[in-house]
Amino acid sequence: MTIWQLIKDAVQGKEQDFTKLSLKTAIFVLAIPMILEMAMESLFAIVDIFFVAKLGEHAIATVGLTESVVVLVYAMGFGISMAATALISRRFGEKEYKEAGAAAFQLLLVGGSIAIVLGVLGWTFAPHVLSLMGAEQAVIDTGVGFTRIIFAGNIAILLLFLLNGAFRGAGQAHHAMRSLWISNGLNMILDPLFIFGIGSWSGWGLEGAAIATTFGRSIGVLYQLYHLFNGKHKLTILKENIKVSWAIIKKIMNIAIGGMGQFLIDSVSWIALTRMNAEFGSTSLAGYTIAFRILIFTILPAWGLSGAAATLVGQNLGAKQVDRAEKAVWLTTRYTMTFMAVITVIYLLFNEQLVHFFTDIEEVKEIASQGLWVIVLGYVFFAMGMVLTQAFNGAGDTKTPAYINIGVLWFLEVPLAYVLAFTFGLAHLGIFIAISFAHSFHALVALYYFKKGKWKTIEV
Repeated sequence: MTIWQLIKDAVQGKEQDFTKLSLKTAIFVLAIPMILEMAMESLFAIVDIFFVAKLGEHAIATVGLTESVVVLVYAMGFGISMAATALISRRFGEKEYKEAGAAAFQLLLVGGSIAIVLGVLGWTFAPHVLSLMGAEQAVIDTGVGFTRIIFAGNIAILLLFLLNGAFRGAGQAHHAMRSLWISNGLNMILDPLFIFGIGSWSGWGLEGAAIATTFGRSIGVLYQLYHLFNGKHKLTILKENIKVSWAIIKKIMNIAIGGMGQFLIDSVSWIALTRMNAEFGSTSLAGYTIAFRILIFTILPAWGLSGAAATLVGQNLGAKQVDRAEKAVWLTTRYTMTFMAVITVIYLLFNEQLVHFFTDIEEVKEIASQGLWVIVLGYVFFAMGMVLTQAFNGAGDTKTPAYINIGVLWFLEVPLAYVLAFTFGLAHLGIFIAISFAHSFHALVALYYFKKGKWKTIEV
């Protein structure tokens, strides 16, 4: 089979048995739609900040502060998504497709319930959230509407994440890819229209960015639900699946709590770093935000590539092929590290040119450029850490990465950032150094625990 035929099969979603397909082919077929999915998500992040940046540094700071808190929502979405991938990939490996559909419906119940609670709380306390994050009064005045809309629309964020996790677990990564292409494609079209208006209509300003994001993601969720209920795929929700199953919900929460813990710990660390940056003013926050939007452009596709490991581990463990599951992880690690090594060279050579694309403010450009070249020094290690973390999650062992996150991010990254930024007076540079060092160390710790092999014995 030619490489072009494989790409065609991957994008069109030809159903495969990933417990029998050659590992190199399986990684390729799974990774192509996952990379394209994450590429669109990262492109959205770039385009969104490109338009928001035209509203000034207060608008950029608002987006940065809001996202540093909304990552708590992302954390829950990712946590439930991990449960979705682990449970459904295991059921697919066992060829229990009806049970996979039952799990998918319970995932909808859990995710929807959490989203409603978070939406109400976020809308009510949006001004207090920005204030607690150290926002200047001008930033609060400019951005509270944006923050409220983003929080209110979090149900779309949660459902988009968790349902994509379900599709990936089933080996149907093309549905996850298409849902993000639809949602983020719409967002990129609507962003400039809703922000700046057209003709005599002046648009909604910063709030327009939030409306475009929420609308686009909601349409993506409708696409996902259509394919879950239309009965045309192995992963489908049947009439008999539409009932509450506390046994499955308990399984979901057992896995999701560890997954949520991973990202909540990571998110709290990010919030702490953003809060430190706020001490240096809106200019520092703007530079920090732009640097991370550019970094996301490559981190997310790498995360998509590493996602192949989660599906292959889950399905092969379900088929009782432990050695094959482990081999899949090492192959995916090699490919991801190669990709990130290439990106490292590009960012080291062209960081100033990339930053210049987003802002003409010299102070902001200098901070963002500095953040790029410092953080990418750890990119190759980041790649290994991403794949190993996904392997743990695919096996249903979400607690080990959570414990690693606590040790490395809370007890190393945050204290180190504080000491470098304030005690040694390095300001934002100290924060960037701490991020690069801590996440590199994180990968080495993950490697140690992966080699111990506890993940091979997890039952889900």
